[in-house]
Amino acid sequence: MLSKILETVNMNAFFNLLPQLSLLLFIALTFLFSFYDKISDWSGTISFLKQHFKGTFVKSIVPLTLFLITILELLAGIFSIIGIYNVLSGDKYFAILSCIISLLVLFIFLIGQRIAKDFDGAMKITVYIIPVVFCFYLLVN
Repeated sequence: MLSKILETVNMNAFFNLLPQLSLLLFIALTFLFSFYDKISDWSGTISFLKQHFKGTFVKSIVPLTLFLITILELLAGIFSIIGIYNVLSGDKYFAILSCIISLLVLFIFLIGQRIAKDFDGAMKITVYIIPVVFCFYLLVN
């Protein structure tokens, strides 16, 4: 199937898409592994987050927010994979949607770290925000 796509895509155009495709792969790997980590040790993740957010209003809503974030991470990863295929076909809808969902999740993480007063953790989230913003920029321009 990939060879069929590559036949229809001009190789120069393909090479021009490599930064977008690489960043979409980064998004897929980041969020699908994060999704897997959360569901493979759900109770451990909840325990860790309740401890992390002790003394804040977030502690009482950890299970709900973890569920919502996990769903968003899965969607970001799946849409990124679909986006890789679609970008090769000339359609950027799912790739852009993946970036938007990824940024939403990362901003939720950033806000959470600030609420927990984990300023070092908040700073580290920036490492993930930068490539997603760059991918988003490449896709819309």
